[in-house]
Amino acid sequence: MHSNIQQLYQIANKHNRKIVGLMSGTSMDGLDIALCDISGSGLATKVNLIQFTTLPYDGFMKEQILSVFSKEMVSLQKLTLLNAWIASAHAQMVNTTLTGWGISADGIDLIASHGQTIYHAPKSLHLKDVFGNATLQIGDGDHIAVQTGIITLSDFRQKHIAAGGAGAPLALYGDYLLCGDVHENRLLLNMGGISNYTYLPANATLEKVCSTDTGPGNTMMDAYMRTHYHKAFDKDGAVAQQGTVNPRLLNKLLEDTFFSLAIPKTIGPELFNITFVENAITACGIKGISIVDIMATLALFTATTIVDAIYKLVPANENFTIYTSGGGMHNPVIMQHLKNLMPTIQIQSSEKIGIAPDAKEAILFAVLANEAVAGEAMYAGNNATKQPVTMGKISFPH
Repeated sequence: MHSNIQQLYQIANKHNRKIVGLMSGTSMDGLDIALCDISGSGLATKVNLIQFTTLPYDGFMKEQILSVFSKEMVSLQKLTLLNAWIASAHAQMVNTTLTGWGISADGIDLIASHGQTIYHAPKSLHLKDVFGNATLQIGDGDHIAVQTGIITLSDFRQKHIAAGGAGAPLALYGDYLLCGDVHENRLLLNMGGISNYTYLPANATLEKVCSTDTGPGNTMMDAYMRTHYHKAFDKDGAVAQQGTVNPRLLNKLLEDTFFSLAIPKTIGPELFNITFVENAITACGIKGISIVDIMATLALFTATTIVDAIYKLVPANENFTIYTSGGGMHNPVIMQHLKNLMPTIQIQSSEKIGIAPDAKEAILFAVLANEAVAGEAMYAGNNATKQPVTMGKISFPH
C-alpha cells in the first residue's frame, strides 16, 4: 500500500480528526480559516471549533481576483496563473496561521479548501441546451497540500454537478448533520454574497431537507461600496440607512425570472451585479437616483427575496426559527427588514445552536472533508442529485 493511502486510512480510522476548513466567498474579503476537531461521521458527527480567524486579502490580491471574477471574457493566461497563485497564497496563510496558533502541520489531519469561485453557471442562467450546470473554483489543491505538508481535499462542487445537482448550495449537508433538532423546525439562513437557506423540519430525514439560493445577499451592495466609497462593504448598514427605498426600482428588480424558478435553485454575481441594477434603473426611467437610495433599495430587495423564497417552501402557518450566519447578519438594515417582513418568526444567530456564524461555511467544508474520508455518500435533499455523493478531490503532499 502506498504510504499516502496508508496515512489516509489511519486518519479515517481515528476517533477524532483535526481538520482545517478554508472558505473564500463571493465577497472576496479574505480567507476564513477554521480549525475543527471532528469526531464521528454522519448524524454522529460532533464538531468542536478550536480556532478561527479571517485573514483579509490585500488590495493586490483583490484586484487579481476581480480581474477574472464573474466575467464572461477573461485572459486565459491570467486564469491559469491565478489557479496556482491563489492556492499558494492560501497555503502561506494556513502556514502563518498555524504558526501563530502554536500548532505544527503534523498536528493537522486534513485541509478542506473551498477555493475561490470565479464563475457560477447554472443552466437556468446560461440557457444553453447542449450544456448543463457548471461552476469553477480555482486554487489548486495539490499546491496547498505540497506547500503545507497536509493532505488536502478541494473542488467539492464538481461531484454535486456530476451527480445531477447544480453545485450549490452545499450547506445542506453540514446543516443537516450538525443543526437538526427533534422538536424544532429550523431554517439556517446564510447571507454572504448570495443568500441561501436550508430548511430542517423537526426530526426530518435528509430527503425531507431542502437547501436553495434565494438571490442576492451582499454582492451588489458590496460592489457599489467598492465602486463609490472604496470600501469592501457597508459597515453597520451606515450608507443604506441614509437612503430611502425607491418602490419603482424595487419592483423592477423583483421582476427578474430567477425569482419564479422552482426551488431548489442556484445563482451568483453573474446575474446579480451592478449592471443588473443599472438596467433596472434604466427600464424604470428613473433619473438621478442617489447611491444611498440605491443601497437602501438593495437592502430591502435582499430581505424581500429571502422572505419570498422561504414562503415558497415553508407553509405560511408553520412555526419555525431562523438561525442566521454570513456577513449580511451584521447589516442592521437587512436584519430589520427581515423582522418587519416576518414579525411572528424568531430570528437568532446560529451561535444559539452552537455554530459560530462567521466561521460556519469554513466549518461546513471541514465536515464535508470528514464525510469524504470517514463517512458515507449522501443524497442531496429534495432529490437535488440523482445518486449519493462523496465530495472533495484528495491531494497528497508528496
